[in-house]
Amino acid sequence: MKQYVFIVILTAALTLVLSWAVWRLSLRYKLYPAIRERDVHKTPTPRLGGIAMYLAIVAAFAVSAMHPDPRFGSFWSDPAPWAVLAATTLIVLVGVADDLWDLDWTIKLGAQFLAAGIVAWFGELQIYTLPIGGITGFSSTVSFVLTIFSIVIVMNAVNFIDGLDGLVAGVALIANLVFFAYAYLLMRDMGSATYFTMASFIAAVLIGACIGFLPMNWNPAKMFMGDAGALMIGLLMACSAVSITGSLDPALLGDPDQFGRSQLLGAFIPILLPMVVVMLPLLDFGMAVLRRMRAGKSPFSPDRKHLHHRMLDMGHSDRDAVLIFYAWTAVVSLAVLLMYIGTTADWPGQYLPGVAFGALGCVACLVVTLTPARRTRPALQESR
Repeated sequence: MKQYVFIVILTAALTLVLSWAVWRLSLRYKLYPAIRERDVHKTPTPRLGGIAMYLAIVAAFAVSAMHPDPRFGSFWSDPAPWAVLAATTLIVLVGVADDLWDLDWTIKLGAQFLAAGIVAWFGELQIYTLPIGGITGFSSTVSFVLTIFSIVIVMNAVNFIDGLDGLVAGVALIANLVFFAYAYLLMRDMGSATYFTMASFIAAVLIGACIGFLPMNWNPAKMFMGDAGALMIGLLMACSAVSITGSLDPALLGDPDQFGRSQLLGAFIPILLPMVVVMLPLLDFGMAVLRRMRAGKSPFSPDRKHLHHRMLDMGHSDRDAVLIFYAWTAVVSLAVLLMYIGTTADWPGQYLPGVAFGALGCVACLVVTLTPARRTRPALQESR
């Protein structure tokens, strides 16, 4: 655990310093785009925060590779981390170009598929099984295609909610905190010789990057993370989830001795939780795609009907809307984590404490969501 704490602190410190440096350079050399029609912020604001986060993450990967504890950097002998770094570099380069010059959506989508393909093909990170009708295994072709589409969907889902100051960074921070706890506990419950995995390492790195970037991104934001940062976070979160859930032993998933007496929950929760931590981005993404396709538009054409836009129209301030998103993310993800812990620790009622927590938390969040503190229409930062 000390190694993880070190990585979080290191990544956070580097991200904060680099974010300040990138912000200063962006202002000095006017490295920011002109205000677009769909933007309502009055002052041109740098959107290159993703560069600072990327450099800090690369540094964290490098430090882990040189760590004297062999358990800490042992996964570097596999192709997976190298493929993840290559894919991350590609997506950041394309994201930076888009943040500066607004690339066509087809170019960005093509780069996303290429990055996902690098992870699935060269990194051999794939979804091999899912608990559907029992434990369903897939052919190599189906696993490859399923993995690519899953990664691309998560990337876009995270990017789609990047519309308010601090929204993506905070939601990703909460999601990765919960996912880190899950990955750590899962390795313990599976009897692993070491609790160190690439999934938990990526989660720790993202926790640090989000902590370090939030001071620059909190309302009123000095800098946005841009597509480079949001797509990178989505890519790494997807890689983290695939690396741990895609390789779970199917026999263990349905083993009541390993995952509690409830075989149904024992099989589904290890797969469900990585999806739940990005539930809000996935929900917003799905609604946006359906809405735009129904209107005969490209699913990636920008509009002002995302969930956070609707909350602003209801009368929530920017900060209130962001905090409500944080609350929803925390309640839903923690509820499923508690269900997992209950089934593995054999709590009284097993998963019922998690269900009760989730139900009460959702009711509280719903009340807060539907009763804005004021009925004004605050200014929006950006539309995706």
